[in-house]
Amino acid sequence: METNLTLGEAASAIGVSPDTLRRWDRAGKLETFRDARNRRMVSADEVARLSRRRRRRHRAGSQLSARNRMAGVVRSVEVDGVMALVEIEAGPFLITAAVTRDSVEELGLAEGVEATATVKATSVMIEREVS
Repeated sequence: METNLTLGEAASAIGVSPDTLRRWDRAGKLETFRDARNRRMVSADEVARLSRRRRRRHRAGSQLSARNRMAGVVRSVEVDGVMALVEIEAGPFLITAAVTRDSVEELGLAEGVEATATVKATSVMIEREVS
């Protein structure tokens, strides 16, 4: 017997948010149906299909665009309380990220360690006129 999952259960199983599944449903990337209580449901087969697809994409490294990921070497780590500043030298770029102390410890970030900065920002603007 095939098991059906609620949208929230399916999202959790696939590793995405329920909003993502709603968008996929509207875009035709996901097949859902309504149960007797009018809840949006997803079949276990559909969850398995999407889970396999996400694992393949993750292994292939194509989940994020190349312009968002910059591989480099940690130049410095400054820990202060629960936060830390990590500088990564990635080619001609110097990227500074504010992360938690726990993240520094879990990732083993230290000077000279290879790391990849993933940039996700809605807008970053800095301007300075030099005379």
